[in-house]
Amino acid sequence: MICGFALIIYGGPLALMITTLLVQVKCFQEIISIGYQVYRIHGLPWFRSLSWYFLLTSNYFFYGENLVDYFGVVINRVEYLKFLVTYHRFLSFALYCIGFVWFVLSLVKKYYMKQFSLFAWTHVSLLIVVTQSYLIIQNIFEALIWFIVPVSMIVCNDVMAYMFGFFFGRTPLIKLSPKKTWEGFIGGGFATVIFGIIFSYILCNYQYFVCPILYSEELGRMTMACEPSYLFTKQEYSLGVFGIGRTINMYPFVWHSIALSLFSSIIGPFGGFFASGFKRAFKIKDFGDMIPGHGGIMDRFDCQFLMATFVNVYISSFIRTPAPSKILTQIYNLKPEQQLQIYQSLKDSLGDLISN
Repeated sequence: MICGFALIIYGGPLALMITTLLVQVKCFQEIISIGYQVYRIHGLPWFRSLSWYFLLTSNYFFYGENLVDYFGVVINRVEYLKFLVTYHRFLSFALYCIGFVWFVLSLVKKYYMKQFSLFAWTHVSLLIVVTQSYLIIQNIFEALIWFIVPVSMIVCNDVMAYMFGFFFGRTPLIKLSPKKTWEGFIGGGFATVIFGIIFSYILCNYQYFVCPILYSEELGRMTMACEPSYLFTKQEYSLGVFGIGRTINMYPFVWHSIALSLFSSIIGPFGGFFASGFKRAFKIKDFGDMIPGHGGIMDRFDCQFLMATFVNVYISSFIRTPAPSKILTQIYNLKPEQQLQIYQSLKDSLGDLISN
């Protein structure tokens, strides 16, 4: 699995996007299948089709949002695609309304409660799976390091918590997972912080992992070539320990990786506990049986979705700055006279710089 993951990373952002979509579809299928078993609905008209229709509609909206954000400059130059960009949200809502009307027309007497329960089940599944995969793709576009490091931290924490628990575990941690121990939880946390620092430092040396995916006007295509930002350029830091001062050169991202590793160690495991509680509630061992010895895809990604959300929130709160490509996308959507107004304002504001 690790070798396969490395091969996908080598394939670049497109391969990661496709993999994320495939994982999302499989996780959705596993959760929805449990719903069908729980409510024992067989043969009701259109309900299975409706679940997948809502998945497609949700993906059209969320993936479309990503494409508009990151590829809007390119798409706006193709005349017949400009309509899809301008009215993307309206088209998404129209598609959802079709599904909503379809659901109402499919209601069958004596099955109302079960049908509405499955309708809610479908939407909760979409909230858990589709929105998280949308955030994962946003993280990928920020730079591959924002995807690879958090994913690896969750794997490291899972493995090291098991190792520490196996050799030193004595104190039970939580009733939902009787095999989890405080020794494994704490030991896995320390190991994850150390791993995060070392792994982040290594990846910061490679442009392939630290450059965002942007459209280049000069090349006329999307590119990952860039001058590494402040986060991925070594800076001098003065550290004082017991009155002894020392200066070190370190990538600022490494300090941020400590925050990521702490989250993956302290909060991340609760994604797994949540999944354990869910399975116990419905008396099932695993979400599926696709991976021998591990269960279903959802069994392997229960903590990853929570981590993806944190990384996206962290980037939005502490890292991200306004991107020229996104601003250009909004400008291209304006009327010509409004674009001229912005041009004139910029010309007046930057007049001295232009003349120099």
